Amino acid sequence: MSRAWLLSGAAAAVVVTVGLGLSMAWQTQQLRQKLPPVVQPRPGAVVDQAAAAARLSAVLRLQTVWTEDDQFGTEFQALHDTLAAQFPRVHTQLKRQVMGRHTLVYTWPGLDPQAAPIAFMAHQDVIPVAPQTESRWTHPPFAGVIEEGQVWGRGAWDNKGNLMAMLEAVEMLLASGHRPRETMYLIFGDDAEAEGQGGARQVAQWMKDEGIRLRFLLDQGSMITQGMVPGVGRPLAMVGMAEKGQMTLRLTAQARPGQASMPPTRSTIGVLGEAVNRLEQEPAPARLHGLPREMLETLVPHAQGLLPWVFGNLWLTEPLVLHSMASHPATRAMTRTTAVATMLQAGERSNALAAEASALVNVRLQPGDRVSDVEAHARRLLANLPVSIERLPNATEASTVSSTQTASFRALSRTLRELHPDVVVAPGLLVGYTDSRHFLEVADSIYRFSPLRATPADLDRLHGTNERIAVRNHVELIQFYERFMQHSSAARP
Repeated sequence: MSRAWLLSGAAAAVVVTVGLGLSMAWQTQQLRQKLPPVVQPRPGAVVDQAAAAARLSAVLRLQTVWTEDDQFGTEFQALHDTLAAQFPRVHTQLKRQVMGRHTLVYTWPGLDPQAAPIAFMAHQDVIPVAPQTESRWTHPPFAGVIEEGQVWGRGAWDNKGNLMAMLEAVEMLLASGHRPRETMYLIFGDDAEAEGQGGARQVAQWMKDEGIRLRFLLDQGSMITQGMVPGVGRPLAMVGMAEKGQMTLRLTAQARPGQASMPPTRSTIGVLGEAVNRLEQEPAPARLHGLPREMLETLVPHAQGLLPWVFGNLWLTEPLVLHSMASHPATRAMTRTTAVATMLQAGERSNALAAEASALVNVRLQPGDRVSDVEAHARRLLANLPVSIERLPNATEASTVSSTQTASFRALSRTLRELHPDVVVAPGLLVGYTDSRHFLEVADSIYRFSPLRATPADLDRLHGTNERIAVRNHVELIQFYERFMQHSSAARP
């Protein structure tokens, strides 16, 4: 009797195992077959590399840092004058408007007034160089040095390279006699590094007031990366179809001041440190849904070894994948709402207890997580600590998610695969935030992507030391915008 029971149990286990294996094989095969239509590789437009690099170098020498008092206003004006001299066709055939302080909006009228317009965005302002770090740069950050195939300088990546590439592309198209089917806008903000409140937001409000509804808007965002996803050997162009929301919480701990020689059980700084640690460790549970899941499933036909089975059966393998993605900051941020302390203030003397200690904690919200819910979670998490919590103004929800099932996205994918046949195009979540968030009410789709090539080691240069771009990669940016503008004009919604 016992032996019969064991045999029947073993048989059941075999049946379950075989069934599970067949189910996983079927699911993996279904995703393997979801390949985009084949496109024929086509070389990009011919670009004078030396001339394009020299034009980029000229604008990198301008210190366009946004400040409250407009300290660098003359630098922005010099940039505008330089652009007018560098791109004469753009400045004679397109309408140029200046909004806010220094934001530029170019309008290229389309042949079909009934066609929904499109927009391309970049920004003129750059982040300041961190004090006392200038000596770490191989070349001065505002010298625009061209050396060994690289253009060096603050803004080469973020974001003057994109701005210049867009203008290069339009200048080339104008020279060829091209006219877009729909009206095209070029929007170049002046305060993106200060959240775009006076630049991009004002342009978005103008569009809303004028009844302008964009078919799509393309802004900076994700890049072409290599080695970021284990098991995927080909370069990955992850197009940001949504971006995280953000809010900042101020945590404050208070106590009576006193001598450090007779400390209480817990100091204000100690209490604050515990509060910060809790928020950083438990901001929200990690999960694979929406864009991160769609990205991994898109990679199934291109992954190696067992990874097609792993990515193709996330209903079973999600805990394993989440554990793996948690090992790298960039992939960990895709899977959860994050929180991190960015500023601390406490104490006046080394031998006295701080009467008050405060910290600013920056929170980036996944689509699906609401500002109010995450704040409530933080309050519950710190309920038993003597810490007050204040949400600072200007919190923003995560953006809506743009669809991949549109002619505009297909034109974007086609452009990338024509110019870069080795690249895998996949939808993804942008973990930072961009000026494009101000346009959610006036755009059907928003894509956050730059065809910059980056390895994990390159990411430290974004807002960091030795920012630079390869001349060849800058040419690729120009070719990308030139081709995408043409394909977008031909695409029907």
